[in-house]
Amino acid sequence: MKIYLAGPDVFLPDAVAIGRRKAEICARHGLTGLYPLDNVIDLSARDASLDIFGGNEAMMIEADAIIANLTPFRGPGADAGTVYELGYMAGRGKLCLGYCNDPTLYADRVRKFTTVERQDGRLVDADGLTVEDFGLSDNLMMIHALDLHGCALVTPRHAPADPWHDLTAFETCVRLAAERLGAASTRASS
Repeated sequence: MKIYLAGPDVFLPDAVAIGRRKAEICARHGLTGLYPLDNVIDLSARDASLDIFGGNEAMMIEADAIIANLTPFRGPGADAGTVYELGYMAGRGKLCLGYCNDPTLYADRVRKFTTVERQDGRLVDADGLTVEDFGLSDNLMMIHALDLHGCALVTPRHAPADPWHDLTAFETCVRLAAERLGAASTRASS
């Protein structure tokens, strides 16, 4: 069973090493991790960005599931590319799992970036735009995509000291995927 390993990890200085660690964790649980940086792309090519997109899409098509790192990236919410990949996999009916190493509620994370106040019964930011206030850790579309297409978002009780390198929540997702995919495989062979 193959798992697409989505997340902003690909932007870390040690991105390849993180991908290897994640693939090793998958292998220990009988799964194959497909990490975006496994694609060989000539970054100097004219269409490098399209090649990256195509390679990642091919991996997602090949995968049985996705584990998305939804830890906030460059703002209060998850990486936009990862969110797209989660939606793509949910739309294809694949098993969707995700984790976030920041257990803070979304509305509280927004407060770190802008003023948030209650106005006419709703939370609004400094620009007067509504801030989701459903007691969820991120946008409701992502949270419920996970609920309906896989497992609830995995978060630690307390944020780890190094949210980009602590793979405890990731490994929980791998175990859940192995259980779910193993059960599906057993049913299919019966």
